[in-house]
Amino acid sequence: MINNEEHNDEIGNNHIATNTHNPIREDAFDISDEEKITRIKKDVENILLTLGMDLTDDSLKGTPNRVAKMFVKEIFGGLHPNKKPSASTFDNKYKYGEMLVEKNIVVYSTCEHHLLPIYGRAHIAYISNGTVVGLSKMNRIVEYYAKRPQVQERLTIQIVKELQSVLNTEDVACVIDAKHMCVNSRGIKDIESSTVTSEFGGKFKDEKTKREFLDYIKLDTRF
Repeated sequence: MINNEEHNDEIGNNHIATNTHNPIREDAFDISDEEKITRIKKDVENILLTLGMDLTDDSLKGTPNRVAKMFVKEIFGGLHPNKKPSASTFDNKYKYGEMLVEKNIVVYSTCEHHLLPIYGRAHIAYISNGTVVGLSKMNRIVEYYAKRPQVQERLTIQIVKELQSVLNTEDVACVIDAKHMCVNSRGIKDIESSTVTSEFGGKFKDEKTKREFLDYIKLDTRF
């Protein structure tokens, strides 16, 4: 009979996402970032001490504080709603009616099952419904949702939903091709494999439009 811990490991290894929203508690932002850093620093110290590391060594004594600051300020900074990028839109004065594609957006995220890196590329497209968004804002949206404990499937959906909301159109698509260090460096240790996820909205569900987008980014059309 499988126990709860083994069951949870199996869920993590299968990269199941339980919701399109990140599982964040309602009281997540009741304490300041500085208090979070203080608490995490103590936790990291305990982890390193438990592993048998000598924290008096010059190379290690600053590690708990560095890790804590990195967690709160950097790699998990996208958890805080105050850091959500403002995505101003503009009138499509050129009357550009074809799809706009921004490909090879760098993705750095963290697997929420093992807290190991996910890194790869995101490819986004939309068809204007009268408004356009600055290109850099698309990168910032990807970065915002990536900087949190994440599941690639959820990340892909979140990017599409955010752009659909910003642009007031369903005609948005996103494909992410990324490597997961929880696969590449542990477990099966397959250093060559990558994971591809996709989300197609509105006109991108049409096979011809979908194929055009995938041809632009040079990926197989069999999704």
